[in-house]
Amino acid sequence: MISGAEIEWPLVWHNLTHLLIAWVLAMPIAFDRERSSRGAGLRTFPLVAVAACGYTLAGIAVLDTTGAEARVVQGLITGIGFIGGGAILKGGGTVHGTATAASIWNTGLIGMAVAFGRFEIALLISLINFVTLRYVRVFEEDADEHVPDKSRFCATPSRSGRAATPVLTDGGQQAWAETGSRAS
Repeated sequence: MISGAEIEWPLVWHNLTHLLIAWVLAMPIAFDRERSSRGAGLRTFPLVAVAACGYTLAGIAVLDTTGAEARVVQGLITGIGFIGGGAILKGGGTVHGTATAASIWNTGLIGMAVAFGRFEIALLISLINFVTLRYVRVFEEDADEHVPDKSRFCATPSRSGRAATPVLTDGGQQAWAETGSRAS
């Protein structure tokens, strides 16, 4: 035991409750990402929510001004955005991971909202994020059926050396149109 320091058990239970709520509210998002075989899943999302909640609880406990607390929140938003940025992969003319990155950012906000006692905000963000990941995908798949092969849609130089982009004619056929700028 640390000499001169007493454990405030009511505060321990208060903080533990908040951390567990943040963990629970992040789990539906984590299950969806894990089920979808994304890079981030059952470990990442709850840890982001718990860490954001913990940092915010610590900031609330030791800082004496709202300006100082705002700087903790600002740092968390930036840091979690950086983590989310690592989930975005670009290659082969496509970008993947933006929904996972946005979800990582949202789970950070879930943790912060729980720490500030704004459980309704945390619950709504968790619910909206989960519903978006799980059910909006159906609309994306429907839209993808009506779009020609996306791999053909990339800028390429034309014979004149100008950049050309694909366009669809009235008949639904793909054609190339020069953009007027020189291809690099």
